[in-house]
Amino acid sequence: MKYKNYENVYEMDHPLIKHKISLLRDKNTGTQEFRKLVEEIAALEGFIALRDLPLKDVEIETPIETCMTPMLDGKKLAIVPILRAGLGMVNGITTLVPSSKVGHVGLYRDPETHEPHEYYCKLPDPIDQRLCVVLDPMLATGGSAIAAVDFIKKHGCKKIKFMCIIAAPEGIEKLAEAHPDIEIYIGNVDRELNDNAYICPGLGDAGDRIFGTK
Repeated sequence: MKYKNYENVYEMDHPLIKHKISLLRDKNTGTQEFRKLVEEIAALEGFIALRDLPLKDVEIETPIETCMTPMLDGKKLAIVPILRAGLGMVNGITTLVPSSKVGHVGLYRDPETHEPHEYYCKLPDPIDQRLCVVLDPMLATGGSAIAAVDFIKKHGCKKIKFMCIIAAPEGIEKLAEAHPDIEIYIGNVDRELNDNAYICPGLGDAGDRIFGTK
C-alpha cells in the first residue's frame, strides 16, 4: 500500500476503488454517474485514511444495560476541498463523519506557467485543534496541493492528510518532499504528465466532468 520508498504516501489497493476509477476514466461516463463515482471513491478512501481517528469511551444506555463504548474524540474533523473539483469529494467524507466542518481553499493554475495562485481561503476555527483532510481528485504537478497545504499550515493547522483519486509520479514526489509530515492517500498512481501538465492516462478535467462544464 505504501508508494515506493515514501513513508507518508499510500496508494490504495482496494478492488472497489480500482474498479470505480476505471469507470471514471471512461469518456462516455456522464456527469451524474461521474459525480456519484467521485463521492463513492472518496468514501472508500476516507474509510482507510481515517482509520487512526482518536476515540474515547463514553457511557451509553442500551435497551439492555448501561455500558462504556468508544466514540470519536477531539475537535470535529476539518474537510478542506481545493476549489472547485475538490467539492466533488466532500459528500463522500461527510457520509462517514457527518459532524465534519468544511472549509475551502480556492486556487487557479496559470495556463502558461502552471503555477497555482490563491484567490480564497476559509477554514473552520480553531483549525489548529483539528485534523484537516485536504481533497482534490487530481494530483498532477503538485503545485496546487503544495500551495493549499502551505496556506493551511500558515493558519496554524498541525495535522493534515491529503486525499486524491489519481496522481502523477511527478506530483507525488513534489508534494511528499515539500510536506514530508503529511499523509498522502491516492486511489491510483498514473503513468506521467503530458506537455500540458495533464495526467496520463488520466480522466480528463475532473472539475469539468463533475460539474458538466467545458
